[in-house]
Amino acid sequence: MDVKDFSEKIAQAGVIILDVRTPEEFAEGYIEGAKNIDFYHADFESQITSLAKDLTYAIYCRSGKRSGHAIEMMRDAGFEDLFNLDGGIIDWAQTGMPLATS
Repeated sequence: MDVKDFSEKIAQAGVIILDVRTPEEFAEGYIEGAKNIDFYHADFESQITSLAKDLTYAIYCRSGKRSGHAIEMMRDAGFEDLFNLDGGIIDWAQTGMPLATS
């Protein structure tokens, strides 16, 4: 999804936002309300499989590549309602969308 569609999706009730970048990247700025699960962490797969499969997840990373791989893994694990931010946080920031910081 492009930035506009993604921002509309995450505004819907019940949508879980997942940021699959590293904690260091996350600390530099993230989409408000996002939960950080590091794609490169050794237990990434076990972290995502512990999530509720019947919820809606909007997933992003830096450019869209890691989140695309995360979505593939989640689909293989039985998740169905998944959305990827095309262009990742880079496109999000370039369009002037707000970023939160810790």
